[in-house]
Amino acid sequence: MLALAIDTSTKSGTVALYHKVKGLVAELNLNVNLNHSDTVMSAIDALFELSGNSIKDIERIAVSTGPGSFTGIRVGVGTAKGLAYSLKVPLVGINELDAIANLAPNTSKRIISLIDARKERVYYAEYAYGNEDRLERKTDYMDGDLRSILEGYRGEEVLFLGDGSIHYRELIKDIMRDKCFFTSNSMSLPRASVMAEICFDMPEDNLFQLEPFYLSKTQAERNKGKK
Repeated sequence: MLALAIDTSTKSGTVALYHKVKGLVAELNLNVNLNHSDTVMSAIDALFELSGNSIKDIERIAVSTGPGSFTGIRVGVGTAKGLAYSLKVPLVGINELDAIANLAPNTSKRIISLIDARKERVYYAEYAYGNEDRLERKTDYMDGDLRSILEGYRGEEVLFLGDGSIHYRELIKDIMRDKCFFTSNSMSLPRASVMAEICFDMPEDNLFQLEPFYLSKTQAERNKGKK
């Protein structure tokens, strides 16, 4: 079974083809100053061209539903829903914080996914490895001021992942001291291959009901609330 995964929720766009038995087939990661709407279909086309597969070979599609960039999330979800509808294949929505947490190695430390929401605000959730070495989410999906969040983890050993852990690394080190840990930058950014791999163990979503997952309001909503 071949799955296509699409993630455009953050600045780092990523798409991948993953076979349930053979593993990773192809993956493209782009961290460039271009709109995802201008690159995502070209990246998907490149996956098929370079791997020798056809879009008709796809049997499942995974997509990041956010949180992250409002525009990016809409691009990814819209593209995935259009492809799933035309190909008549199952669609699986995956939370971006979950996708990032699945990059973490097996560890006894707390794991926190951080997505940069600008001006020292982040989207985040806490995870830990539990029974049978399965990754488990320990908190709700949340957003907040990073300094305040870190104060709540003082004295705890925490592994941080996500673009928030890259952008705010010095701030994290300043507050957490020797209790903070990081992966390499390349293993801290979203990877569509991880989403494609875990989507086989997740239930299919309703194509017409799947919606982007926003933790904070869009600028338009904030402006409307001020009126």
